[in-house]
Amino acid sequence: MKEENISKECSDPTQTFTVELPCQLAERIERYARESGTPISGVLVEALDNFLRNAG
Repeated sequence: MKEENISKECSDPTQTFTVELPCQLAERIERYARESGTPISGVLVEALDNFLRNAG
């Protein structure tokens, strides 16, 4: 997806997005969040943003 296709303005600064994750991945995310003192949502936002920035 090209950056210009993404809306620059949203009606809300956040959006609820529900996904099902493999149990072991969810446990790794929870452990990382707990050990780093970061909310799970923060871990996921950073991971997804990093992935998408490096994807092309």
